[in-house]
Amino acid sequence: MTSTDDRVQASDGVRRILLLAHTGRKGAMAVARQVIEALRAHDLVVRVLAEEATDLQVAPGDGIELVDEDGAVDGCELVVVLGGDGTILRAAELTHGTSTPLLGVNLGHVGFLAEAESEDIDATIEAIVGRRYTSEDRLTIDVSVFQGKELVASTWALNEASVEKAARQRMLEVVVEIDGRPLSRWGCDGVVCATPTGSTAYNFSAGGPVVWPGVDALLMVPISAHALFARPMVVAPDSVLAVEVLAQTVGAGVLWCDGRRTVDLPPGARIEVRRGRNPVHLVRLHQAPFTDRLVAKFDLPVEGWRGSSDRRRNGAPNTPSHKAETP
Repeated sequence: MTSTDDRVQASDGVRRILLLAHTGRKGAMAVARQVIEALRAHDLVVRVLAEEATDLQVAPGDGIELVDEDGAVDGCELVVVLGGDGTILRAAELTHGTSTPLLGVNLGHVGFLAEAESEDIDATIEAIVGRRYTSEDRLTIDVSVFQGKELVASTWALNEASVEKAARQRMLEVVVEIDGRPLSRWGCDGVVCATPTGSTAYNFSAGGPVVWPGVDALLMVPISAHALFARPMVVAPDSVLAVEVLAQTVGAGVLWCDGRRTVDLPPGARIEVRRGRNPVHLVRLHQAPFTDRLVAKFDLPVEGWRGSSDRRRNGAPNTPSHKAETP
């Protein structure tokens, strides 16, 4: 967890906020303009990517800075992201390797990476202005692709790296390895290597476990594997996961990282996944537990819950108030 004293401070003393929005959504544009005006009214400088300025109807000057993606977060206290998880993952690409945290406001569907909902925008602005927020580090993964002994690609992911078949009609033949030892050979549609943060993303859809963000671990989940042993696995955070595309595989595979960055995988390619050197910093406005987030995001049935015996003895409420405070 990061305190207010650890936050990014601009050398000139100016408080700068980088704002990113899903420009393809009309609602996101309206919220973005509301946020820009509110922050400017409190003497905060708002940075906007130059390519988004027209959609946001802003021009440089009077508390507005237009910047290119390269170095966009330099000197910024915070990145405010308006959209769904896809927009937040895009913002993570800009902040990766920096100490600048991300604050996601969900304008999409589930929005697991977001900390606030669109109806909370006024309270969110007040928290930014008053610096009433903390940030937490989320584990990332570094991904290396080898062809023979040659390193041909290096990338990273916050949610997951997935090795998938490139052609629908072809099966991917792989051998998976953990910590330098072979585990199993699978004919499959793919393999997902995920972080706890990504456990509610592709990993979840593939049948993997939900892992609380505070758990340090890596996940490996086969997709539609034709094998007796093809179970989701949770391994140590310092383990090294590897997927080798067998040389006799017909056709090629493809590596997807966070659904945004791709690398083609010819037969014989080897993909290594390990704990990332640089975490991503996500803003927290509340300290409610992750359990409440799951209940709220998936609208899970909890009627009838009375709480623990200690809660009943102490007269605590018997109904979780996840709608009143999104974790």
